[in-house]
Amino acid sequence: MELLTQDEYTSIAAGLDLPTGAFIDGGYRPAISGQTFATVNPATGAKLTDIAACGAADVDFAVEKAREAFDDGRWSKLHPSERKDVLIRLCKLMTRNARELAVMESIDSGKTIYDCETVDVPETIHCLKWHAEAIDKIYDQVSPASDDHIAMVVREPIGVVGLVLPWNFPLLMLTWKIGPALAAGCSVVVKPAAETTLTALRLAELAKEAGVPRGVLNIVPGGGTEVGEPIGRHMDIDMVSFTGSTVTGKRFLTYSAESNAKEVVLEMGGKNPAIVMDDAENLDRVAAHIVNGAFWNMGENCSASSRLIVHKDVKAELLERIAHHAKQWNIGEPLNPETRMGALVSEGHFTKVCGYLEQAENVVIGGTAKDGFVEATVVEVPGNDAVLAREEIFGPVLSVIEVSGFDEAIKIANDTEYGLCASIFTANVKRAIRGARAIRAGTVTVNSFGEGDITTPFGGYKQSGFGGRDNSVHAHDQYTQLKTIWIDLADDADEAVD
Repeated sequence: MELLTQDEYTSIAAGLDLPTGAFIDGGYRPAISGQTFATVNPATGAKLTDIAACGAADVDFAVEKAREAFDDGRWSKLHPSERKDVLIRLCKLMTRNARELAVMESIDSGKTIYDCETVDVPETIHCLKWHAEAIDKIYDQVSPASDDHIAMVVREPIGVVGLVLPWNFPLLMLTWKIGPALAAGCSVVVKPAAETTLTALRLAELAKEAGVPRGVLNIVPGGGTEVGEPIGRHMDIDMVSFTGSTVTGKRFLTYSAESNAKEVVLEMGGKNPAIVMDDAENLDRVAAHIVNGAFWNMGENCSASSRLIVHKDVKAELLERIAHHAKQWNIGEPLNPETRMGALVSEGHFTKVCGYLEQAENVVIGGTAKDGFVEATVVEVPGNDAVLAREEIFGPVLSVIEVSGFDEAIKIANDTEYGLCASIFTANVKRAIRGARAIRAGTVTVNSFGEGDITTPFGGYKQSGFGGRDNSVHAHDQYTQLKTIWIDLADDADEAVD
């Protein structure tokens, strides 16, 4: 994609018609209370607009309309190919409006326009299209029953779904969830993060234009206490999918237990290890992967490589190469296409990350933070018990831990409450496979940083995940119920009693 100049992006931003209301039952509307909250550009601190501050009453109304839509079958009972056609039309509309979405995403989140244009928006469209194309290609089953019976195992949409989103990838995480949910035939009530609401509201408007029926896709903006908890506790929501912090994710298990025992799927935090062994090939390439994994999206990424576990024999050379690559990750105005690292999402989050930087005793690279921006930072820590090695910082901070061998590296990698992603760099194929099997994480990459792609399931072990996976055909399972239909074919005469 050909990028524009900073002035051109700034001009587009100035001309955006920003949505302000909740999107419920096919249209924008104010919060029932009439209250609003300000959404700001984290790179400048300037207010962008005021958005409807919804509450429990708005959640009730959205769920009521979602239930009506689900029960009358305007979406849930459409032929799969018809649902696919609607979602494909939505993808086309998003493609036509891709630049507008990218700019809106950047100014609302602090993300760089480079990432929004080249990664986030294209991947968002690809994700939705992939799930749309899968709608009429996922088959039900017939079990191997006896000659006198047919047992069908069928999938049915689970019903009304609550989707609670994070702020780090607003558009992409929205489609990670609405893609399979809408494909399955569910109606959804979405709570975007309060920090990043704009693109979810805009996408809902495009969905209406594409033909998604009213009541099927509802966006309810607001805070966690005001909107998130009412979604988690709602007696008429059948399932909740949440992406965010582990602390908040656990609350949804409580909400479910104390309400209607709704299904809960959680994708939570990570403290992801990148293991570099002494036989790793091409340390310059390794360093590029490490830097990308640690600093992409300002480190505001649950799968970020936040712990570098490196063999002592290659540590010095690797850190030298990491320093070289880190210089290319400049911070600056997010709408400048040459900027690689934008602003952290909010003043509160910036303060949190700065608190961790204050605890760093041996800063190798970077360490400067000012006015919402934090430069790429590498910190050596004395061991895996250090706070910077154990807690999820969610900022551009890489903690370095030295090891002497393979077994020690694997032990340290697994010594965490998280288990989302991991990487291992080694030229020994057997060691790579043994390491990948031994690391308790949902995704393990070998000689690279990554998360897989839309075809592979994404989620974690331990306190990184619960109940299901995003992406791939496996994501469709969590938005459906399995039903067995047992048909007796025996001739009545065969069962006659003498």
